[in-house]
Amino acid sequence: MKKNFGKQTFMYPMPVLIIATYDEDGTPDAMNAAWGGIHDTNQIGICISPEHKTAENLLKRKAFTVSMADEAHVRSCDYVGCISANSVPDKFAKAGFTATKSEFVDAPVINELPMSLECELVSYDAVTGCMVGNIINVSADEAVLTDGKIDPSKLVPVTYDPVNHKYIALGKVVAQAFTTKSL
Repeated sequence: MKKNFGKQTFMYPMPVLIIATYDEDGTPDAMNAAWGGIHDTNQIGICISPEHKTAENLLKRKAFTVSMADEAHVRSCDYVGCISANSVPDKFAKAGFTATKSEFVDAPVINELPMSLECELVSYDAVTGCMVGNIINVSADEAVLTDGKIDPSKLVPVTYDPVNHKYIALGKVVAQAFTTKSL
């Protein structure tokens, strides 16, 4: 028998996305956002409430990057989700992050996180906090590649557990997709 929980934001896996932008002075900023995912073939959708410094930055710059939080940097990724750049302007550096300017958009790529989506803003609804961005480029460190492809067992992305408020490392392969043999 199943137990009902009512309306909840319980979804598995819930990716831990680190959104990075530049502020008006060109200082990198990052925030942890768990409410996001692929929106369309070449788009990402993320919910970011308008009071975040990141929302202000992306509306001014019209660009952002999205890095996958990984097991090796989970503490830094959690930190940028708990601390506001409105009160700690140098939280990016305090998290231990450094940045390189994206080749494709006006936003920072976080050097320490091995996978990034470089995006340009398509729309932002300040009432709902829903943002949509075009994915212009995906980059990944060679250290997380196997045969030229991103390897989740090397990337070790983390997911957020919204029920128990924990981060869980992913990466175990359980089956090959798109086969009839798995039935």
